[in-house]
Amino acid sequence: MKLLLLQPPVQDFYETDVRLQPIGLAYLKAAIAQHHPDVQVLVKNYHHGWGRKTIPLPREFSYLKKFYAKDDKSPFSTFHHYYHFGADFDAIAEDVAGEKPDIVGISILFAPYYREAVRCASAIKKKWHAPILAGGSFVSTMPKFILSHPDIDLIIQGEGERALVEFLTALKRGKGFREIPGLGFKKNTRLFLNPRKENFKIGELPFPDLSDLHEKHYLFEKKPMCFIVASRGCPYRCSFCSVHKTFGSRYRKRPSENILEEMKSRYRAGYRVFDFEDDNFALNREETISLCEKIAAAFPKRDIQLLAMNGICYWTLDRKLLKQMRQAGFTHLNLSLVSTNGTLLKAVHRPHFLKKYRSVVKDAARLGFRIVSYQILGLPGESLDSMIKTMICNAGLPVLLGASPFYLIPNSPIANDIEAETEEDIFKARLTSMAIETPQFDRSDIYTLFITTRILNFLKGIPVRSNKCSLQKALAVASRSAPRSMAGVEILKKLWHEKQFYAFTAKGPEPLPEFKTKLFFRVWDKLDKIVTLENKIITIRRSNNR
Repeated sequence: MKLLLLQPPVQDFYETDVRLQPIGLAYLKAAIAQHHPDVQVLVKNYHHGWGRKTIPLPREFSYLKKFYAKDDKSPFSTFHHYYHFGADFDAIAEDVAGEKPDIVGISILFAPYYREAVRCASAIKKKWHAPILAGGSFVSTMPKFILSHPDIDLIIQGEGERALVEFLTALKRGKGFREIPGLGFKKNTRLFLNPRKENFKIGELPFPDLSDLHEKHYLFEKKPMCFIVASRGCPYRCSFCSVHKTFGSRYRKRPSENILEEMKSRYRAGYRVFDFEDDNFALNREETISLCEKIAAAFPKRDIQLLAMNGICYWTLDRKLLKQMRQAGFTHLNLSLVSTNGTLLKAVHRPHFLKKYRSVVKDAARLGFRIVSYQILGLPGESLDSMIKTMICNAGLPVLLGASPFYLIPNSPIANDIEAETEEDIFKARLTSMAIETPQFDRSDIYTLFITTRILNFLKGIPVRSNKCSLQKALAVASRSAPRSMAGVEILKKLWHEKQFYAFTAKGPEPLPEFKTKLFFRVWDKLDKIVTLENKIITIRRSNNR
């Protein structure tokens, strides 16, 4: 028996190519090898390593044309072209048919890209007649929606290792599917969803099998990178998130020795960067400190780099833990702040401790971490003043502003509270769509604040030498840098003097009318300083730039 597991291409304005390793499929391959060594499993990543091509903007996004109209080459650019990232659907079908699998598994992780997954299924069905099984986070969130598609034969809800192993066992023995946990299937046009059960114990899962994934395709700062999953499950119930629908609310951590053994194995294979993809890497403080101590001892050459790009909850961190993380090899710190509005965060069931957040940032900066702080722009119920307050807070801290326009994750509590979701809502569940407007803000407001964070990040990245300098001196440094930085300085000067914002195109500066200059100056006029990523202070005097 041969099983082909594939990661489909995606279509959007951009992709985060550093985070494309299909770790879930690699876990499935390893689990099958452990329980069904006679089954041949092949993992195919049709998303990464196939390039990109420009495609027409979908009709659902026609309203975005005026926002993404210019091919902006400035440091403040948003988006312009709409792309297909990965292999062509017909090429995928030809490749799959050439492999002649008995079963095809398709990963559907994110709601807005489900169309690409089902197009893969449809194209494959035309070339090769094999059952198609879908799994992944979006399938767990909306199982009937995916199973009802005519080219999807089966689905797996939740964590997939046990379900897939038991499915293959039943298939070999000619048994029915009613007892397989988490499986969804069709019978006489009816849909059946089996109840889920506990997955295999996390410490007993075999290491993900990366043998089908060439390390040169997964690099961070030109070094081979692999994902590490040290825990699963999230005890928090943030209303804008649906991760618990896949991994549940019970936090489960792998034993430290098990994690270390995997890291040593990856190191021998040539990997030097390890990205911990946990939703709650530092939930248990003492266990995390112990793990970091063991990593530092296991890699005395200090030639590894550790990341947690999925984000870390700042309230689980303190100075001792940060110090141990730094000694273990962590270089970057991605913090999920969301907002400084405590009332709003309480309403969406998100923990919040602003004093703690400031303390963690300051301690991390002293230890040399490169820090990104993520803010959601446009949470329902939040005002423009509240969003601005969060931006002002982070402008005065040594962090990069990671702003993300809000989107409704299908079947999340907040989405269910707002309205019944349509297929178009699912397609628009991405930050680039800026789909959500409320009485407190419109799309142009979110667009303006999104660009404003890029302006602040540009200023934060200027390599000023003195601990404190004026904005004029900082801009002088930037203007002596690369052409892109020079363009950024020119645009900012025009913004301050003409009250007009421009894109920098091949034709020169071109105005961006959807940018609300009055809103920008509502932010700018509240700033008296900007703290750079190197913890230097750029002072702002109104008379110098307005």
